[in-house]
Amino acid sequence: MRRTVFNEDHEAFRETLRAFIEAEVVPVYDEWFAAGQAPREFYYKLGELGIFGINVPEEFGGAGLDSHKFEAVLYEETARAGVQFGGSGVHVLLALPYLKMLATDEQKKRFLPKFVSGEEMWAIAMTEPGTGSDLAGMKTTAKLSEDGTHYVLNGSKTFITGGVHADKVIVCARTSAPTAEDRRFGISLFAVDTKSEGYSIGRKLDKLGLRTSDTAELAFVDVKVPVEDLLGEENKGFFYLGHNLASERWGIAFGAYAQAKAAVRFATEYVRERTVFGKPVAHFQNTKFELAACQAEVDAAEAVADRATEALDAGELTPAEAASAKLFCTEVAHRVIDRCLQLHGGYGYMNEYLIARLYADNRVNRIYGGTSEIMKSIIAKDMGL
Repeated sequence: MRRTVFNEDHEAFRETLRAFIEAEVVPVYDEWFAAGQAPREFYYKLGELGIFGINVPEEFGGAGLDSHKFEAVLYEETARAGVQFGGSGVHVLLALPYLKMLATDEQKKRFLPKFVSGEEMWAIAMTEPGTGSDLAGMKTTAKLSEDGTHYVLNGSKTFITGGVHADKVIVCARTSAPTAEDRRFGISLFAVDTKSEGYSIGRKLDKLGLRTSDTAELAFVDVKVPVEDLLGEENKGFFYLGHNLASERWGIAFGAYAQAKAAVRFATEYVRERTVFGKPVAHFQNTKFELAACQAEVDAAEAVADRATEALDAGELTPAEAASAKLFCTEVAHRVIDRCLQLHGGYGYMNEYLIARLYADNRVNRIYGGTSEIMKSIIAKDMGL
């Protein structure tokens, strides 16, 4: 079936991106993998390539486009090559929507030019130890000073992707106590400078997958945040978080589909080359049937991912539809990648093979951005159940 989601501009971007990956990422990726993070200077290269500015208004140095399709191409091409761009995905997919939606003109002038160039990398800090998906249960606080010039931030966060290299972090904190009617009330968002006194990076977490994406614990002890760095209105943070969850879950869904597609490619290439009992593994009926079944699942996931992309660009992707796309695509990727690893035999368990790294990278897709169980709850509620 011919895809209609991409046009000539997207395909030209794909060619440029593929060449960049082959020249700048693949040759050094093993070093990044061993180090547990991409080097900070790599993000400047992404800035030069224009990756960070696609959806940023032209007046702030971006391309001024209003589409997620270029991000979709990036997901497909990084998966195809078996690489990750470090923690830069959070910079664009998670942080940018909040800056575009909430930042004042003055804040955009301060933040966005450096965002585009990669001079300032952004992360977002929601999750806390012990809260997980229950964001309303966060304990981090931001209290307004007596003179009204700044907030005093205290608390901690965990699982913060991009937290090691981040120059700015959007921190979610309580500015008021929850009410009896609404425990989600009282959360606010702040643009916090990581060089602020009292701000510290704890452990760089040792993850199962996404090894080149730096993930850290953060701590705040009497960190002063100027009132000028409040994003949006005070106490409305939970509403803002919910508003952008659809795009976040789209990104996870599309990325998972792209990984499943890459897994079929890796397995197909491997079974054609690997010889067992005097003939290529690809010649066995079981191999053909397994890969055919995987391809059918990938085709279905591609259709779901593309439909969600069109809906997101049109501003019509609902929370339930985003949850459905995430649930379906991540579950498909889980099944497909596992079966493709099986076709590699023992070599599939070795990190020198891309399928092994892909297997580990994929596992988190059913956890972050809301677990599969949370997605089912959202879908069921939308069904009136």
